[in-house]
Amino acid sequence: MSIVIDGVTKLYGAQKALDNISFEVKTGEIVGFLGPNGAGKSTLMKIITGFIPATSGNVLVNGFKVETNNIEIKKQIGYLPENNPLYPEMYVREYLDFVASFYNSNEPRKKLIDKIIELTGLTPEQKKKIGALSKGYKQRVGLAQALIHNPAVLILDEATSGLDPNQIIEIRNLIKEVGKEKTVLLSTHIMQEAEAICQRVIIIDRGVIMANEEKDKIYSLINQTKQVIIVEFDKETDSSKLSKIKTVSSVKPLEINAWQIEAEGKEDIRPAIFKFAVDNNLTVLSLNKRQNNLEEIFRHLTN
Repeated sequence: MSIVIDGVTKLYGAQKALDNISFEVKTGEIVGFLGPNGAGKSTLMKIITGFIPATSGNVLVNGFKVETNNIEIKKQIGYLPENNPLYPEMYVREYLDFVASFYNSNEPRKKLIDKIIELTGLTPEQKKKIGALSKGYKQRVGLAQALIHNPAVLILDEATSGLDPNQIIEIRNLIKEVGKEKTVLLSTHIMQEAEAICQRVIIIDRGVIMANEEKDKIYSLINQTKQVIIVEFDKETDSSKLSKIKTVSSVKPLEINAWQIEAEGKEDIRPAIFKFAVDNNLTVLSLNKRQNNLEEIFRHLTN
């Protein structure tokens, strides 16, 4: 196992930021670490990277105990913190050369920097001062410093923060590519990000693990006995009439002549909606059963 979290608790005075949490992350696995603000995500990442100690419990990275092998751990880990601290007065290449000087590498430093600049898409901005870069390119510099020593483990806290949609896709693809050989723990507030990148999802709330499941299996955690149907008719109708359809629990207007209908039970309600349309001289223009998504799971578990 690349990362082993075993019974970790972290106290800040009387406040319990992490409450006896445990999980493991394997080599070649990209795991999404999700939770609302204040859930304990950044605290755990700082513990894994050796920046702060746990109050109790053990953390191992590639077999090294963080508490007693702090320097060795830092060789194993590439870390992009949420606030991405950089030196704005330094040039991009200068900064990466500075970071690379901390590590022993068999590869010439210039070749190493050239490779990481190309990998992270920094080539057009490599001769600029960091302070002159857009937020998106600053984020790329942060990712470049995390990768420059070819670490076995990547800890990424809000890795795509501030990027435009095209840049987000590029960084997602980069994370997926490097994740084939590395262990990646990715903290994000963007549910679509976790769905696009991660193989497994861990959800934390108030310092407690609420879910730890393969991405394809996590959807079963939400109540499967409730259906959500989106229907559009060709003419107006009344919500009170829709509410009388058997098992319907909620009717919400959307766009013109479009409705969100929630129903209890496992029996598919769509035939009943078609019958309602026929009985009320309506034509169904579209009818879709909404599938559970990660955002709904997240809200269900952390509400």
